[in-house]
Amino acid sequence: MHSFPRWKYWLILAVLAVSLMGSLPNLTTPPSWWPSALSNPMSLGLDLKGGIHLVLDVDVDKAVSHSVEEDIDTARQALRKERIRYSSLTTEASSMTVVVKEATEVDAARKILAENFSTYDITNPADNTFVLNLKQASAKEIRNFAVDQAIEVIRGRIDALGTTEPVIIKQGEHRILVQIPGYEDTTHAKQLIGRTAQLEFKLVDEKGDLDKALSGQIPPGDIIMYGPEQTRNGKSFRQPYLLKRHTELSGNEIADARVSIDSRFNEYAVTLKFNSKGARKFDKLTAAHVGERFAIILEGVVNSAPVIRERIAGGSAQITGSFSPEEAHDLAIVLRAGALPAPVKVVEERSIGPSLGQDSIDQGMNSVIIGSILVLIFMAVYYRMFGMVANVALAFNMLLILAAMSIIGGTLTLPGIAGIVLTIGMAVDANVLIFERIREELRLGKTPLAAIDGGYDKALSTIVDANITTLIAAIVLFQFGSGPVKGFAVTLSVGIIASMFTAIMVTRSIIALSTAKRKRIEKLSI
Repeated sequence: MHSFPRWKYWLILAVLAVSLMGSLPNLTTPPSWWPSALSNPMSLGLDLKGGIHLVLDVDVDKAVSHSVEEDIDTARQALRKERIRYSSLTTEASSMTVVVKEATEVDAARKILAENFSTYDITNPADNTFVLNLKQASAKEIRNFAVDQAIEVIRGRIDALGTTEPVIIKQGEHRILVQIPGYEDTTHAKQLIGRTAQLEFKLVDEKGDLDKALSGQIPPGDIIMYGPEQTRNGKSFRQPYLLKRHTELSGNEIADARVSIDSRFNEYAVTLKFNSKGARKFDKLTAAHVGERFAIILEGVVNSAPVIRERIAGGSAQITGSFSPEEAHDLAIVLRAGALPAPVKVVEERSIGPSLGQDSIDQGMNSVIIGSILVLIFMAVYYRMFGMVANVALAFNMLLILAAMSIIGGTLTLPGIAGIVLTIGMAVDANVLIFERIREELRLGKTPLAAIDGGYDKALSTIVDANITTLIAAIVLFQFGSGPVKGFAVTLSVGIIASMFTAIMVTRSIIALSTAKRKRIEKLSI
């Protein structure tokens, strides 16, 4: 006991100083010179701070059909490259049908399709007809990727709102749980999250007859799309466009999107910046089609169809449309975050007000305070002076948990408060093991100082083993649990580490310091 290392005292003082500095932002605003790593208050979860709880359902079948539609373009290009003529290329759900014109080209077509579509099962129900069905494993992979991609896109959009600690996790096979603490505008959040934001650039078919197309005679390789709803002569009207089916550019090639002002009409617009691949394609597109129109299509609606006046080599474009500042800002967010791979639908919605969150905080804090007071009284009465030492270590433990949660950016949830209450009991349990060992040593006739040394040494392995196994369980809970379970696991993990530090090192240092100058001790107050 007399050889307690001096460096441990300095370590405890350093941890105490950092804990005080890390906890201060939870009580007041720290001064400007305060270290940035120690300047963040602990974040509160949805159940304490209030906010929005949404469960989204991803239309994964739509993602599969969209993938098949993209593959039809690959089939078209591969057949044209080998000069194999076909009478039709069609898609339906997870399959495509290819009808070859000439019987002499069937074998060559089969070979090309087999080379390019290994993820499809290819059948030949008729002499010149091939049916390609997407394999189950490939379809499952597309569905899983669609949900994963939707999570990343939604995360980017929510981060742009400026909220902290959102919870965005997968639920089941095709659902996503979204929790946004501290945000109360449910309608705006749903609009922002749910927008597919599919952006496409297609050429206008200048040679096609729009009137004939509207009557049903659509030229091969063309489609009809419509502009936004307008009012003309008191009636609703949408401008039709005859467009090339092939998408020249898509939102996948956008590197950035920012709100800007259209100098021609002095109104809000969104300026797009393409990535290197998109910039090259846009340069090539505008150079090859000067004098022609190309349509900018957002979420299936033709936003505009400007004429390409000259080659555009800068890799940028602008979307106009009489936007309000909020609409332009939201559009820039969704385009910058990327398009959803499939539509999403809100299937569950809850809004938690801050008053309910405050009630939860008050009840949780009351449980912590009452539990702590009862534990402090018990330790002081049952273990006397050693119990008071344990109480000092317990206060240090609570301070350490608060600071650690603030420094690591942890989120405190209602289950997290339960984890803190559990930690109080575990911290005291470690001290109880030590003190009971000391009592055993005294009963064996050892001197007080020898009993203290023996008590700590013999209890050490039991304390470490018990806490390590609990820590492993907490890590597993964090890895595989959902939002509330993760909150419990975080506070429990931090609390376990803090309780081991305070029980093994802090209490021993206090006792060592109090007995260092006493050569002979007749009796221990334990």
